[in-house]
Amino acid sequence: MAERIESLKAGIIGGLSVCFSFAIASLLNTFLLAKYFQILASLHSDINWHLWGSLAVATFIGFLFGVTYRYIIRSDRNPQLKAGGVLAFGLVRGLTQIELGWNSDSTIWLFLVLAGESLLWFALAAIALDLAIQFRWVKPFSSI
Repeated sequence: MAERIESLKAGIIGGLSVCFSFAIASLLNTFLLAKYFQILASLHSDINWHLWGSLAVATFIGFLFGVTYRYIIRSDRNPQLKAGGVLAFGLVRGLTQIELGWNSDSTIWLFLVLAGESLLWFALAAIALDLAIQFRWVKPFSSI
C-alpha cells in the first residue's frame, strides 16, 4: 500500500510539473513566438476548450510520466537510464507532432517547435521528481 501511495505522489508531482511546463510553453508561444515569427503564427492560442483539453491531456501524461519515472529509477541510479526515460516520453509526443507536420499544409517548423517543447516538458518534470525524491517528498521504490 505504501508503494502505491508513493507512486501516486510521484504521479501528482509529474502531472503538476508537466501542467506548469505546458502553461509556460503556451504563454511563450502565444506572446513571443507567434507574435514575432510569422511562420509560427499558428502557435497562437486563445483561452478556449481546445487549450483546456490540451492542458488536461498534458497533466494526465505528466501523471503517467511521474509513475513511470519513479519505476525507472527504482533499481538503478544510472543517469543514462533517467535521460532515456525522459527522451522516450518526449519523443513519443514530439514525433507525433512532427508526423502531423508531414501530413499538414503548415510548415514543419511549427511541429519541430512543438516537439522540442515536449522534450522540455518531460525534462522539467524529471528535475521536479528528482528534487522530490532528494528532499524525501517521494520515496524511491524499496529494494525487493
